[in-house]
Amino acid sequence: MPDGRTLLVVGDVHYDMRQLDWLLAHAAEHEVVVVVGDLLDVSSTVPLAAQIPVVLRYLEKLSGRTTVAVCSGNHDLTERDADGEQAAPWLAAARASGVVVDNGSLVVGDDLLSVFPWWDGPVGRTRLETGLAEQAAQRESSGARRWIWVYHWPPPDLPVSWIGSRTYGDADLAGWVEQHRPDLLLTGHVHQSPWVDGGSWVAPTGATWVVNAGRQTGPEPSHVVVDLDAWTATWWSYDGEQEQSLAGLLPSAG
Repeated sequence: MPDGRTLLVVGDVHYDMRQLDWLLAHAAEHEVVVVVGDLLDVSSTVPLAAQIPVVLRYLEKLSGRTTVAVCSGNHDLTERDADGEQAAPWLAAARASGVVVDNGSLVVGDDLLSVFPWWDGPVGRTRLETGLAEQAAQRESSGARRWIWVYHWPPPDLPVSWIGSRTYGDADLAGWVEQHRPDLLLTGHVHQSPWVDGGSWVAPTGATWVVNAGRQTGPEPSHVVVDLDAWTATWWSYDGEQEQSLAGLLPSAG
């Protein structure tokens, strides 16, 4: 069992068995493992249809060791839904193993953690806005102290969405963050931001801290550990560790 209330945050594994094995080895050390999308890899020589059962088996094993929350990323979109938009319906199968996936939520202590999908078009965007409103109502009715979002890519115009030459983020998300003011946003997608000049793995925007662990190759993924008791985030990569206090911003709307 974990010693304290911590979230292990990893993203952009891209069907790397070594990194999935590392997650399995360390999952039980944390109260929740959060994977912020892109478990699959569209550029792999392994077909997506063959990747899916392998990843689902890993998620099943992970959920046997701790609580797991996973959102979809752009690489996880494997087919079109009834509205003709790209979606990740395969991820819903992980619910049978107890994994919290797209449009789900869980309470960790007195904090609410909400998981949101990658959207591909206007219908998906509208669904996501509806989900945000529903989660906001749940946050208010539950009296949760803090609200944590899991979403694949960060807002633009922040160090966590900087690729070294331009910003690369979701402009719609920026508006939703401003409107709902979550305390913490766990993202990925922009692989290089922690290492490029002007980039970072963590940045504030309004009342919200945004985290992006980035992606490094090798057996151990770059990752962030959020200590919910100390309210700190610690980023690890092959270059070392950095810690950031998450206190000190404006109070959230809740």
